[in-house]
Amino acid sequence: MLTALLVPLLQAAHLPAAFMLGPLAAAIALAGIEGSIRIPNPLFVIAEAFIGCVIARALRRQMLQELSRGWPLFLAGVTAVLIVSSTLSWLLMRRRVLPGTTAIWGSFPGAAMVMILMSEAYGEDVRLVAFMQYLRVVCVAVAASIVARVALGPLQHAAVDLFPSVAWAALLETAAVVAIGAWLGPKLPVHAGALLLPMALAALLQDTGWLHIELPPMLLAASYAVIGWSIGARFTRDILVHAARALPRVLLSIIALIVICGGIGYALGLLAGIDPLTAFLATSPGGVDSVVIIAANSNVNLPFIVAMQTARFILILVAGPAMARFLARRAKVGVALVARD
Repeated sequence: MLTALLVPLLQAAHLPAAFMLGPLAAAIALAGIEGSIRIPNPLFVIAEAFIGCVIARALRRQMLQELSRGWPLFLAGVTAVLIVSSTLSWLLMRRRVLPGTTAIWGSFPGAAMVMILMSEAYGEDVRLVAFMQYLRVVCVAVAASIVARVALGPLQHAAVDLFPSVAWAALLETAAVVAIGAWLGPKLPVHAGALLLPMALAALLQDTGWLHIELPPMLLAASYAVIGWSIGARFTRDILVHAARALPRVLLSIIALIVICGGIGYALGLLAGIDPLTAFLATSPGGVDSVVIIAANSNVNLPFIVAMQTARFILILVAGPAMARFLARRAKVGVALVARD
């Protein structure tokens, strides 16, 4: 009931992650009054596999060609943003604002839901990672909307059609990929197999012409809800208290990240001759979904924005675990030296 109330409110506020944030917030509120909601693990794994197909849909051959043509520019922009986010997360971790490598996964500027699922696979506290990721999603959405409004005036937000026409044959093929991923993925000796296997399989089949990925909005909304409820239900009063105490410093780090990334975007625009709004949205530390929703209603270079955001996501997906381990070791060394002094 609370989910049904929150989702329309978040949509009215034009937050791109409304279908995830609403169920997550509802489950957290229920946990705060010591209530509970139980999501069967097979249902969660299926929802995770659907998210893998969502990612695969963006990994088109044309996108990879766009990246290969301008790879020095994309590499420079992506690397600069990752250095900034890694430095801020290292500072949070060294000051023990959050436990373990939670601050690192929470600060990674990739797709929020994917970072949450990946962090869980690597044994981190998914509740605090979700807290950081979605706090950043909200802040980035607000900042990007303000910048776009200043640059272009009021934006027109299209209504979401939850029940468009469906290509049923393609949906059955997509469902088959999801079923294979949900069944075989967790059995593989890799972390987040239920996410990565359907993602890789769907992307390969799509780019070879064997699959058209069909994901009806209502089906995706249900997948987001399952994941949101599952993560939110794990919150406890102690975790909520910890998150509240960490909020000022986490919020400060997010604001710093947004401002510095804006500066990187400005420099990128000057070097490459890109308009300032395109450069800002391309380097914005939000997920590709939230940024694209804003960019789609603006007069900007959308292919460049999507390519830059996708390149960063792919790099984090591949190198994220190794980066988290490296930063964790560095933070531990720093803490040990401070304690010794």
